[in-house]
Amino acid sequence: MNFHGTEVRQKALALLRGGARNAEVARKFSVPPGTIAYWKHLDRAKRGECPGKHDPKCPRCDGRDLDTAAYTYLLGLYLGDGHISRYSEHRVPNLMITCDESWPGLMDACEQAMRKVFPDNAVCRVRKTGCRNVKVYSKHLHCMFPQHGPGKKHERHIALEPWQQAIVDAHPWEFIRGLIHSDGCRITNWTTRLVAGERKRYEYPRYFFSNKSDDIRRLFTDTLDKVGVEWTTLARGSDPFNISIARKASVALMDTHVGPKH
Repeated sequence: MNFHGTEVRQKALALLRGGARNAEVARKFSVPPGTIAYWKHLDRAKRGECPGKHDPKCPRCDGRDLDTAAYTYLLGLYLGDGHISRYSEHRVPNLMITCDESWPGLMDACEQAMRKVFPDNAVCRVRKTGCRNVKVYSKHLHCMFPQHGPGKKHERHIALEPWQQAIVDAHPWEFIRGLIHSDGCRITNWTTRLVAGERKRYEYPRYFFSNKSDDIRRLFTDTLDKVGVEWTTLARGSDPFNISIARKASVALMDTHVGPKH
């Protein structure tokens, strides 16, 4: 019988917690896949992350305390790149936020928000090509995200419930940051000007938010209005999918409260 030391086990668990697949870890350390699965199960059980084994309380159903700032950020991520799925009627639903691997800080912020909003539920990362899906399992996802429904978000009506709007009004910048981190970016534009007969190049920062849903773009711009950020709509072809923030004072506000992805 082969025995595997604590060091190998801890290295394997570190990779598993980071989203690596069982088979990948098994090949890397020459450990049977069944052993890797068992280690993962024990580790998740120890941390209370075995979905379906208990029924954590819900802020909406049971009045549990809610970290409203974390929820507002997570709501922004969900409206941009989030999806709630259930593979079968017997499985616990999961909220999945797709994060590009170019932004590890975003993945960390997403996972941290999930753990604050759902402190007693399973959270994990699943590796995909070029990205990772950060997921949380909960039977109460539909309570917390009533915008969920059949079809794509831009093909159906999206509106916040009064209790959600009250939370967004209390934490507008967290909502804006979540939307920018999901469907937005900060870039550097450039232009040229003629100065004393000589053409010079000038660079300036700019924020963009792009989403096909008229409702989600309106939620974004309404919140920008409340915090004093000026914005314009840029049409791509005949569809006004892009919101631009380019004025110096507004960009400075965004840099203070949002900043670039990392």
